[in-house]
Amino acid sequence: MKKLVSAILAGCLFLGMTVCGSQASAGTEAKELSGKVTVYMPSPAGLADKLAAAFTEKTGVEVEQFQGTTGEILARLEAEQANPIADVVILASWSDGLGMKAKGQLVSYVPENADKVNSGWIDADNTLFGYSASAVGVIYNTTVIPELNADWAELADAKYANDIAIPDPEKSGACKDFLAGLVTGTADGMSVMEAWAANGLTVPGANKAALEAVTTGEKGILIAGVDYNGYSSMKKGEPLNIYYPASGTVVNPRPAMIPVTAPNPENAKAFVDFLFSDEAQALVAKAYLLPGRSDVKCEGRTNLEEIPQIPCDWTKMMEVASDTAAKLNSLCK
Repeated sequence: MKKLVSAILAGCLFLGMTVCGSQASAGTEAKELSGKVTVYMPSPAGLADKLAAAFTEKTGVEVEQFQGTTGEILARLEAEQANPIADVVILASWSDGLGMKAKGQLVSYVPENADKVNSGWIDADNTLFGYSASAVGVIYNTTVIPELNADWAELADAKYANDIAIPDPEKSGACKDFLAGLVTGTADGMSVMEAWAANGLTVPGANKAALEAVTTGEKGILIAGVDYNGYSSMKKGEPLNIYYPASGTVVNPRPAMIPVTAPNPENAKAFVDFLFSDEAQALVAKAYLLPGRSDVKCEGRTNLEEIPQIPCDWTKMMEVASDTAAKLNSLCK
């Protein structure tokens, strides 16, 4: 009898050890990553580099990057259709992300900490993950114009003639989405654009070039300037200030997406998970972008809940975004 009991106990012990060992092994295997992940990411470059380094340190997975504007990233994806390279694509334009989704190019996935993400910053099908966001505002040179709080339409006033600039909306995803929001979310958006053009609005280039024109004093006012660029330049001591017009602006979540053609899909999912980690979200806030998680706040810039917003219908905006951007450039030429 004692031998029988001992045998049973030994068997149970062996079975328990086997089960526990299997569970530990499965958990370890689930977390084991190797190889690389290729990420296409817009500015700021400093943030992209820090995110890549932190992810590699955490997982051992090498991050290969392509950094560029939204337009440059989309052009590269188009050129690589026959030989896809990107595992994760991040754009500075939610509407362009929706465009990729509409073409069936994205994987559905629920990232870690999804329950903490700002409302509406993950689409209903779990294909776009707004890990950060920017908003556009009015950035002005305080040596040219000491104080300014004009609303969008008021910037067409004759006193600002030939002193207003805007980023090229066909190169800046944030500016393109703002213009789409302006014309679909307000009653007079198109007429406001036309009034700016008649008032001498110029398009110096993409976000960096447009901000440089105002920083140097060549122009006094940047309409639809990307806010994180403004805050970063102010931190460096440039004579700039920024505000969000009272009638509202567009807060543009930056979608991280996993293409269906991703060569390393497991590494891609791990990278998306990482983007919503405490560490990554802290890096986002330090770069003056709006964090994707509602429980992470910024210092040194306006937080999400303090920014007046234009009501956004992203489906409508996506439909008109490219044509509106082209229209603005045509008006300014």
